[in-house]
Amino acid sequence: MSAEYIWKNGKLVAWADATVHVMTHALHYGSSVFEGVRAYATPQGPAVFRLQPHTHRLFNSAKISRMEVPFTEDQINEAILEIVRSNGHESCYIRPLLFRGANALGVEGRKNPTEAVIITMEWGRYLGAEAIDQGVDVQVSSWRRLAPDTGSSLAKIGGQYVNSQFMSMEAHDNGFSEAIALDYNGNISEGAGENVFVVMNGVVYTPSGGSSILMGITRDTVLTLLKDQGVEVRFETISRDMLYVADEIFFTGTAAEVTPVRSVDRIAVGTGKRGPITKAVQDEFFGITSGKQEDRYGWLTPVRQAEPASGD
Repeated sequence: MSAEYIWKNGKLVAWADATVHVMTHALHYGSSVFEGVRAYATPQGPAVFRLQPHTHRLFNSAKISRMEVPFTEDQINEAILEIVRSNGHESCYIRPLLFRGANALGVEGRKNPTEAVIITMEWGRYLGAEAIDQGVDVQVSSWRRLAPDTGSSLAKIGGQYVNSQFMSMEAHDNGFSEAIALDYNGNISEGAGENVFVVMNGVVYTPSGGSSILMGITRDTVLTLLKDQGVEVRFETISRDMLYVADEIFFTGTAAEVTPVRSVDRIAVGTGKRGPITKAVQDEFFGITSGKQEDRYGWLTPVRQAEPASGD
């Protein structure tokens, strides 16, 4: 799973040497922001999916966290391409991470230096190898997403993911693959690490930003695909019982990609099999990321520079 190198504070270091001090502020208080990015194998070589939107969201998370970043977005983009090349990946998961380092303890951590790392690893299907085709069984969690005045759903802040950990552990202990969270009003928010789409009578519903969701980049990708496929999408409040009578439900996320939900609280979704709208979205998504379909949206950034044409 590990690679040979990790990019740390501007240079490549050996995987085993990419360590932090036990006084690191993020270790004590969760003061980190991060991204999840994928590079896909294509016939032209590895390519990073939606590189700039991920990096821009990373910087927005740092801005919300009042965290100074000692690099530019362009520098992080180049560093991501560099570490994928250096580790020789054809496909991989990429984890850029900014965190407050070691100095003084105390909740107010802005006097601590900001450190930056980029990790790459081989990582298959997040919810299981067969989940893409067969779907997953989920439960509605007893844990709710944070209210708008208790956290920032727009930011991928390390400390906030304790909330997701509680959900995932509860779901796994109860025999489910994943959890779906309610928002502060008791309506559907998102999965522990995924956005949620619900299909009823040919219309796709998904929670809006007001439901304490992360505005996912894969979510945005799927919204673009659905629009081009002529599928109606409504951004509405989704009640819990809509999940029980839905024709299809699917998750989206960098790790989960596009994963069907087979059942919710042991109630089958539709026929209990992947539905036609979910499959159509998957076909487009995986067709583009694999390089088998035209990258008509410019979503893929090649890791290797094209070889110059040879002259006579």
